[in-house]
Amino acid sequence: MTLSSAFVHHVYFWLKDPGNRDDKAALVAGLKKLSAVTTIRQSHIGQPASTNRDVIDGSYSVSWMLIFDTPEDQESYQTDPLHLEFIKDCSSLWSKVVVYDSVDV
Repeated sequence: MTLSSAFVHHVYFWLKDPGNRDDKAALVAGLKKLSAVTTIRQSHIGQPASTNRDVIDGSYSVSWMLIFDTPEDQESYQTDPLHLEFIKDCSSLWSKVVVYDSVDV
């Protein structure tokens, strides 16, 4: 499967308390609710795989990958009320967030 003409938005979350299952569950529940934003074409909630190579960074707690049709759809997502509510409700759970956005070469 190839993604063409897509805007990929990949977010990595480091929980303040990575061993706290309730915090992880709350973050995942928030992301599931957030997936209802209408400009999202596809989404995936993940956690580090059990792979182990020097180039792999598995230090994050949860990842959130979104596929949008256009950069404008991603911009709309940033100000969507569901996204703003997610930040308000869940930002206390994480200590760090890193985002990687990409488009076709």
